[in-house]
Amino acid sequence: MPEQEPNLAPQNEVGLVVQQLTGAEGQAQAEVFSEILEDAEPGTVALLLEALPLDERYERWQQVEFADRVEVLSLMRADPRMGILRRMPDDEVDLLFAQLSPEDLIEWSDYLPESFTDRALAQMGERQRQHFELYNQYSENEIGRYADHQMLVLSTKATIGQAQRFFRRIELDCNDSLFLVDEEDHFRGAVSRYEVFRSNPDEPLLSLMDEDSRAISADATLMEAAELLEHSRDVELPVVDDEGGLIGRVTLRTATELVREHYEAQLMASAGMNETDDLFAPIMKGARRRAVWLGINLLTAFLASATIGLFEDVLSQVVALAVLMPIVASMGGIAGSQSLTLMIRGMAMGQISAGNLWSLMKNELGIGAVNGVLWAIVIGAVSGWWFSNEIIGIAIGCAILINMLVAAGAGVLVPMVLQKMDQDPALSGSVILTTVTDVIGFLSFLGLATILFL
Repeated sequence: MPEQEPNLAPQNEVGLVVQQLTGAEGQAQAEVFSEILEDAEPGTVALLLEALPLDERYERWQQVEFADRVEVLSLMRADPRMGILRRMPDDEVDLLFAQLSPEDLIEWSDYLPESFTDRALAQMGERQRQHFELYNQYSENEIGRYADHQMLVLSTKATIGQAQRFFRRIELDCNDSLFLVDEEDHFRGAVSRYEVFRSNPDEPLLSLMDEDSRAISADATLMEAAELLEHSRDVELPVVDDEGGLIGRVTLRTATELVREHYEAQLMASAGMNETDDLFAPIMKGARRRAVWLGINLLTAFLASATIGLFEDVLSQVVALAVLMPIVASMGGIAGSQSLTLMIRGMAMGQISAGNLWSLMKNELGIGAVNGVLWAIVIGAVSGWWFSNEIIGIAIGCAILINMLVAAGAGVLVPMVLQKMDQDPALSGSVILTTVTDVIGFLSFLGLATILFL
């Protein structure tokens, strides 16, 4: 699933807190964070930690009370969560894992290395491990894995009075329904809170059961489950296994998170990235992840150039430059879109401020430099061999490096400038970024080629 939805203050308030925190350093930052911890919700703390560079993040993490750490980590994205776990001493990690519930571990295990999952299981009792295995039998795209196991359940033999006492005693998120099961825990139907409290306490609960009660199969996909709930009249629906056994529920809040994360994943995937990516991912790790998409993009760019190159027998040497120009523009464009996408997500969550902008710029430029050098060598070598001309190879290699560095910087600066101008970076950022990378790419490539040829 879907990672949990943070319980946040309004976005503008979060942005102000981020600015306050990232604008301070050292002891001053520690004092600011300590004051924030007194009143902040765990979701806000998670966002603030993600908004800090790696070293500062771990220093502030050590200020978080141990009792709050599991909840804060659960509300963080997978990459920053894993970064903190890897830096913690082994004994602290084991103490932390001892606080995890099977439901927490299911969510974490989607992104935890197997060795960490085994360590967490070793801290659990036998019953908890059995619960984990029950949930773990479903894949990462099946709702049974992430069904909410906190729900109101009574036997079909119960009375309305018992149901009324049950509702008064237990309060759950979206607990508008009470699920009825038979002696074998098979789902039989649901009754609403409204009907329970307007009926005679002495009557059997079964008399209120809705014969049209719907249930979601545990092997339904996450989006199928969200859509089923969206098109129902209920704020929660039961989740059942193949034999009809009740294993959990899906609430309206969960469905909303599923839809939100589905579209966020699509946005990030469009740039070859993952919605779990860290805003301050280590340079080599970030470069390695993005290099794959850049490589795929390179293949398509070479395909376009090869199509033009079919006519090279009738073209002069200068036209060889035109054959390669789309590669320079395309590589800069995709590198810039990766930085732009990361920035837009961070801005939407209120994690970007003047205090951490320079750190983020250095991080993105570092990633751009690593990937720029890598692909400059590859593209320069291929181009020099293709046209049997070392000068062309040198020119395009240097242009690729220049354009990817410019693209990384523009990917950070363009959305910030647009926001200052009260424009939506998500709508117009890519258009401006593409223009920048095209102009710089063509200018640097043709300019260098002209200098070298002359």
